This record gives sequence, C-alpha cells and structure tokens, in this order.
Amino acid sequence: MNRLAYRINKAGNINRLKLVEEPLGEPQKNEVQIEVKAIGLNFADIFAILGLYSATPKESFVPGLEYCGIISKVGSNVSEWQEGDKVMGVTRFGGYTSRLNIESNYVTKLPDGWSFEEGAGYLVQALTAYYGLFNLGGIKQGDTVLIHSAAGGVGIQANRMAKKVGAYTIGTIGNSSKIDVLKSEGFDDFIVRDDSFKRKLEEKLKDRELNIVMECIGGKVFKSGFELLAPQGRLINYGSARYGSNTNIPNWPDLIWKYLTRPKIDPQGMIESNKAILGFNLIWLYHKKELMSQIISEMDALNLPAPLVGHTFSFIELPKAIKLFQSGKTVGKVVVTTD
Repeated sequence: MNRLAYRINKAGNINRLKLVEEPLGEPQKNEVQIEVKAIGLNFADIFAILGLYSATPKESFVPGLEYCGIISKVGSNVSEWQEGDKVMGVTRFGGYTSRLNIESNYVTKLPDGWSFEEGAGYLVQALTAYYGLFNLGGIKQGDTVLIHSAAGGVGIQANRMAKKVGAYTIGTIGNSSKIDVLKSEGFDDFIVRDDSFKRKLEEKLKDRELNIVMECIGGKVFKSGFELLAPQGRLINYGSARYGSNTNIPNWPDLIWKYLTRPKIDPQGMIESNKAILGFNLIWLYHKKELMSQIISEMDALNLPAPLVGHTFSFIELPKAIKLFQSGKTVGKVVVTTD
C-alpha cells in the first residue's frame, strides 16, 4: 500500500519539506495501521524541520507528533482495537502523513462527540500541560499559576486544568488581539507581554504568591518569572519560543546571540531563594509508555472539553499552515486534514 507523506531529507530548511508518495508495509504484530484524518501542528515540528531540536533525526524523516484517524488494520497480537475504531495518538515523528503504522499502546480512543480535528489537537498539548502542572508543578487549590502563550494549545489546556483544581491563573499573550480568547477561556487575569513585562506581572500579583510558571518563552520573560516566584515556587520549562522565527532557514547569528545572552541561574541562589526550575520535553515522555498511559487516564478523569481548534488547513496546504504557525498569530490549535 502507498501513502502520501511530507518528508524532509535533511533538516535545516522548510523548503526541503516535500510531499511524496511512498510505500507503507503491513503493521507488525503489535501495531495498528491508522488512516490519518487530521494532523496537529506543534512547535517541536518546526524546530525539528529547522534542525533546532535535539531529538531531530539525522537522516530523512517525516515530521509530526500527533494525529487522529481510523484504524484500518490490526497486527496479529492486537486484541484491544478493531478495524474502524476512531483513535487519536502521539508518535515520535512521522505524523505528517495519510497513513501510518504504530504500536497499539500509543493510541487512545477518540472521545464520543469529538471531531477528528479536535482529536488531533488534544494529546500533545494536554500531556504537556498536565505533566508540567501536576507531575512536576504539584499544583493545588489556591495556587497562582502564570501561563505563557496562553491563547495557544498548551496555554488553553493548562488554564482549563488549573481551574479544575481551583488555582488562580494569569495568562500572557504576545498581542492584544488574543485578549478575547483568554476571557472566553476563563483566565482570572492576563498580561500582554512587552518590555515592561516584569512590572506588569508585579502589579497583577499584588499580594499573591506566584507558585507555578508554565514557561515556554525564554529570555527576559523567563528571568522575570523566575525572579518573582515565591519560595518553593516551580518554574516548568518546556520550550523557548524566542528561538523561533518566520523564516525558512535558521538565522544563525541571531540564534547564537540569543543563546549567549540567555538567562543564567546560579544554583547557590536557588538554594537561598528556595525556588526550582524543572525542564522536560514530550519526546522523553513518549518513551515512558506506562507513565504516559497513566497521565492520559488521569486527564480523562478531569472531563475536559474538546480542545479549541483555531485554524484548519487541507493536506496540500500543510506548508501554508506551517507559515501561519510560525507567525505567532494563531489561537488554539492549528490542524491539517487529509481528506
């Protein structure tokens, strides 16, 4: 059987991403074959295509971390799934395709009433938000949580989860056009990030302690959040959007400058201030199958609504979707459909 896939032979230039037709073998005994109906875009995809992600394959690869679709074939040892089941899943690259084979324990049932687009926009963001807030952040009722990129997929999920446990949330956005999204999602307060971000955050906190920061920006924003953390506060670092750009190739002089001028935290100072920085990436979690399955079950118990899908593109428009995603002008999830 053949499939359509967006493949890049060597990372480093978005223009190298090409739509190709290629053969796909039968699923192995512990695998299922998915007829992909929708694909979710993520920052990690862009960083991998540009060669800026440490987990980027050195050889030719198909980008993409999440998908949603219908099981079309099952391996001989698979009993928990049947042909025709609607599922969503994550993969260690390989999602930008019309069909894929994957181990059966990496897929989960598409919730009743959810569209394929919503299924493709859920797992990566929700897993990131949950692991950051609960497993690392130890969130509890009454905590104050600062959530960056609050109108994006992770930001929206983090707010929904934090409100489930009675936390107070402050969302940050890059421009004021996204304020209405934050209001509709029930953030308690918000900040439009600019050069006076630290002062704005101090004003928003007033007498509140800042307990958790969901950090994905980097630079001065990272530093300000860490400095304003309360004793025993946790900064959860899962990304650094400041290294992103809307260009087809990395701007190496700019990236080097940002790297050399990145915030540097003194470990001794962390002891004295009683603050913590905890970093992770979802590729690491992907290799912890039992933990990931446990987290998905715990997320199910929160009874979260379907994710906000802000932008939908056709499969042939995937490069256009990437350009919009790079622009920083998106809200919610960017999804590509294969039909």
